[in-house]
Amino acid sequence: MLPWTALGLALSLALARSGAERGSPASAPQGDLLFLLDSSASVSHYEFSRVREFLGQLAAPLPLGPGALRASLVHVSSQPHTEFPFGQHSSGAAVQDAIRAAAQLMGDTNTGSALAYAKEQLFAEAAGARPGVPKVLVWVTDGGSSDPIGPPMQELKDLGVTVFIVSTGRGNRLELSAAASAPAEKHLHFVDVDDLHIIAQELRSSILDALQPQQLRVSEVTSSGFRLAWPPLLSADSGYYVLELVPRAEPGTARRQQLPGNATGWAWADLDADTDYDVALVPESNVHPVRPQHLRVRTLPEEAGPERIVISHVRPRSLRVSWAPALGPAVALGYHVQFGPLRGGAAQRVDVPADRNSTELQGLAPGTAYLVTVTAAFRSGRERAMSAKACTPDSERSRAPHPPPPPGPGGRGP
Repeated sequence: MLPWTALGLALSLALARSGAERGSPASAPQGDLLFLLDSSASVSHYEFSRVREFLGQLAAPLPLGPGALRASLVHVSSQPHTEFPFGQHSSGAAVQDAIRAAAQLMGDTNTGSALAYAKEQLFAEAAGARPGVPKVLVWVTDGGSSDPIGPPMQELKDLGVTVFIVSTGRGNRLELSAAASAPAEKHLHFVDVDDLHIIAQELRSSILDALQPQQLRVSEVTSSGFRLAWPPLLSADSGYYVLELVPRAEPGTARRQQLPGNATGWAWADLDADTDYDVALVPESNVHPVRPQHLRVRTLPEEAGPERIVISHVRPRSLRVSWAPALGPAVALGYHVQFGPLRGGAAQRVDVPADRNSTELQGLAPGTAYLVTVTAAFRSGRERAMSAKACTPDSERSRAPHPPPPPGPGGRGP
């Protein structure tokens, strides 16, 4: 292997400027694109037909072909079902026809099961997925799911899958913002089912950007780190990579990481919030020159949770919870308040808009101790929480002040 030397870096940078690179130019997209379609009974036949037509129009212009961009469609229902796998259709027109022919399955909206199925049966290398190519998931939903989506969605992101979500307007914004790839404003769309055509061009362009080969990509940006991914440019026998991270304001504090030639990703952690970083991926090879790749990433502002919780207006069946809003530079998308009996029982949840910092909790049981948790949700998908205990009185009478004792003899009190 070549040693890490100033001469080697200078040569790599010179190759970058000259554009010398082995292979075809980085222009044609490649990768695996999975459409996740809500086919359950929660979607009307009209809505299903409109979404199906939208996905067909989204796919038709895409440059699909063998060894390049592939597409697949999975239904969300009681059990996940593959309408067609990757590689079955070799043109955008063929994919559009296959989507239009898909029939609604009805059943429950088990989106979490469909996400786990997508990982195990379509995106995992053990299931035959192509290693090193970009992977994209486009999920169109009416917003609800009968099972949890958080853990299986995070597992897909950990595989490097870029997640786009289109909600037809009835979804929980906090939950869907956490599910979509960061930043949410680029990967999450809320649109009426009759207006889906409005976002088609923008969404298609974003999908193609995520599928560009020979491209250093960033995902899962938070206030303290981000994840990098790139296609295979070397092999374990042909060289290695040097990954460089430089704070733009402090170029003298660069961090470097050497990785084997078969690596296709790396996650930087313990970074400063709200900071610009210049990233360089330098392939070092004795076999053939490959130009370095560069990008600039800005970490998100610090995400601070609620500072203080105040319980007031306590009654046997209700109370008010207030909190000091997060004081950090990152603005919360909103809050959710979860509350349940300390001695066990079902927990309930109330969603609160970002411009409010209090809410009334109703339907409580008299004489019961509760744990109340206020959680701030941020665009990065991360959350910050604080909890407090509260106890409802047995009855309104137990809350009333005790009356003064009756006057003693002579009309005077004690």
